[in-house]
Amino acid sequence: MGPKVLIVDDALFMRNMLRDIFVKGGYSIVGEAANGVEAVEKFQEFKPDLVTMDIVMPLKSGIEALQEINLIDPNARVVMCSALGQDALVVEAVEAGARDFIVKPFQEQRVLDVVRRVLGQG
Repeated sequence: MGPKVLIVDDALFMRNMLRDIFVKGGYSIVGEAANGVEAVEKFQEFKPDLVTMDIVMPLKSGIEALQEINLIDPNARVVMCSALGQDALVVEAVEAGARDFIVKPFQEQRVLDVVRRVLGQG
């Protein structure tokens, strides 16, 4: 079983797309969350090796959730997911401790390349 991944996105079809990419790539999906509040709860519950985090979500933004997760575990590996044109938010996320980012629409090879690099596998 591969590294454990927590997928966080408010759009179900985006979570499904990422799940398919990760499963094909040999990763284990330990949980999914639809907002930043669930993201922090599930991070504490599952202790994943990697989190993919949407930036713009209801209740708590991806950046706020990232900051909370980094307080819980300064070594957390969080990769932000952004839409095209969210450059300022991506910069803010990286400054807040994101390890890298992937851009929607997801390209399978790019997602896997970023994840492997962040996990030290590539």
